[in-house]
Amino acid sequence: MIGFPLFPEQASTVAGSVDLMYFILTAITVFFSTLIFVLIFYFAVKYRRRRPDEIPPPMHGALRLELAWSILPLFIALSLFAGGTAIYFRNVAIPPGAMEIYVVGKQWMWKLQHPEGPREINELHVPIGQAVKLTMTSEDVIHSFYVPAFRVKMDVIPGRYTSLWFQPTKPGRYHLFCAEYCGTNHSAMKGWVHVMEQVDYNNWLGGGATGESMSQAGERLFNQLGCLTCHRATAPGRGPVLEGLYGSTVHLQSGETVVADEAYIRESILRPQARIVAGYRTQMPTFQGQISEEGLLQLIAYIKSLAPKERIDTAQ
Repeated sequence: MIGFPLFPEQASTVAGSVDLMYFILTAITVFFSTLIFVLIFYFAVKYRRRRPDEIPPPMHGALRLELAWSILPLFIALSLFAGGTAIYFRNVAIPPGAMEIYVVGKQWMWKLQHPEGPREINELHVPIGQAVKLTMTSEDVIHSFYVPAFRVKMDVIPGRYTSLWFQPTKPGRYHLFCAEYCGTNHSAMKGWVHVMEQVDYNNWLGGGATGESMSQAGERLFNQLGCLTCHRATAPGRGPVLEGLYGSTVHLQSGETVVADEAYIRESILRPQARIVAGYRTQMPTFQGQISEEGLLQLIAYIKSLAPKERIDTAQ
């Protein structure tokens, strides 16, 4: 279907399965729509009243026929459900080791940053064959990150993080759109995803390096905001220890537990009174309105880089 205007090129690992499900649904719809139309036309002609006094003979039910038109659609529906479920779970299960890129949607542009430091606007450079995880949020209204060639789309929502992943299979340049109406210039909120060979990507990454990675920028912001006075690296202070926090289970004053993911860290920065860690008091001030979305992502990248010491030693 390459070159046919209704179907963009398949350029990711999930594109083929998504298209297959679409074509199966379309084929089933066309088949049964045609069958129903033909049968209605046939029966309308065959069993039409030929005389004004004609009385049609009584019709008796056919058990086998009724079972067939009940069981066959049920089997088709369950098969489509199973296939759609498999595709859904494949699309939402982010593979381990995926390269992380942070995305901020804003009227009317996409702002993207690589962990190594390079920033992009309305363009995204990624290596071929590498799974890429996008952590996304919005500064204003709801947007939707959509790459037709990859068959992936995810809403980008203010005040929370959503994730999307893809693994490109072909080098080239592919359209990036906002698929959620977001204002007057919604149609202008578009860009390009550049899929490059690994060598070319490494050269691009080196040429676009800013000298400061996201975690380094987060550390700088962490120190500027005075977070170090309460959150010490290893020794307990007035706030919880951040080393090894990301991905761990946090016990709260309410008796509940929560996994320290990006959303939890974001909430703890902007609304520190929402979920207080057990053993600590409610004394952290809110940074709502004081830190941009890019700054929040940099702080999160820094906290994620604070692996436990024993984990670092083991890795070495």
